[in-house]
Amino acid sequence: MIDVVAVIPARLGSTRFPNKVIHPYRGKPLLAYVYNEISKSKQIDRLIVATDSEKIKEIVEDFDGEAIITSKRHRTGSDRVAEVIEKVGGKLIVNIQADNFGVKAPVLDRVISIMKKTPSIHYATFAHRLQSDHELHDPNIVKVVTAANGRALWFSRFPIPYLRDVDPKSYTAQYQFLGHVGIYFYRRSNLLQFARWKKSPLEKAESLEQLRILENGGQIIVFKTKMRTVSVDIPEDLKKMDGIYK
Repeated sequence: MIDVVAVIPARLGSTRFPNKVIHPYRGKPLLAYVYNEISKSKQIDRLIVATDSEKIKEIVEDFDGEAIITSKRHRTGSDRVAEVIEKVGGKLIVNIQADNFGVKAPVLDRVISIMKKTPSIHYATFAHRLQSDHELHDPNIVKVVTAANGRALWFSRFPIPYLRDVDPKSYTAQYQFLGHVGIYFYRRSNLLQFARWKKSPLEKAESLEQLRILENGGQIIVFKTKMRTVSVDIPEDLKKMDGIYK
């Protein structure tokens, strides 16, 4: 069995930016930038785009990538990744969001190496320090709080923790808030267990798939990173890419 499989779940359905992942940027589809960076990994044995779109599959194959067609009924990216892993195998699985621009392969490799040596870690992800109160109060930037050992206590679109007697406009000057980075690491059996669980109440409330793990008693280890990724949610966000791909 292949040791490490990375999967990029990708779909065309974006209400604010239709066909986002295949939108051209400097002559290449946006998805190609994420794919090409992950392909530099020294730990990942196979890299696959999981999609329900024949158009995305064709574009991935045009830049010599691998894509697998999945069901259109998946509730989350992790559920889509699980379908692929049931087909292709793999011991450690990495799930990278298709719009995670700025992701760095060596940073992924570090966590993969740790998980290979630490079988007690079933799920893992990244977080970085938020740099502004604007980021903190943006519901599209997910916040996370952790225990001293790095275990995730909670994820929320709301600023957590709440700072009593502090002006919300100066929160980040008083506390080191963490923002979640949309990359997940799982062991095969734990990913497949995730897909078997029903969508949980708090997952539905916050629209955050990782809460399904916490609500079912699972533990997610959060690795702090200085890696700054950006997501492109609307066409105007493309200018953010200029700071990464100079």
